[in-house]
Amino acid sequence: MKNILSDLDKAFENRVRLGAMSVLMVNDWVEFTALKETLEVTDGNLASHLGGLEKAGYVQVRKAFIGRKPNTSYAATDKGKAAFQQHLNALESLLKNNGLTS
Repeated sequence: MKNILSDLDKAFENRVRLGAMSVLMVNDWVEFTALKETLEVTDGNLASHLGGLEKAGYVQVRKAFIGRKPNTSYAATDKGKAAFQQHLNALESLLKNNGLTS
């Protein structure tokens, strides 16, 4: 029997990473500040998790200046979108195969 957890991606086990990818899946680019406010996390916490997703190749970062103020935005990569969709499919399958949904 196949391990029912094998298709879950460890990169999305944390709620901040799961939330960040959820937001990035439905938006082209999202500013760091908007992500921080949406997820209600600290700068350091969000930066750490986005760094992990970036290292995995799941998000890309765009740094720019608006006037003299730095602005950082993030977007999900094609690899990240595919991995996240596979993770969601695995969660759905896990629930269905264990009689937790109809």
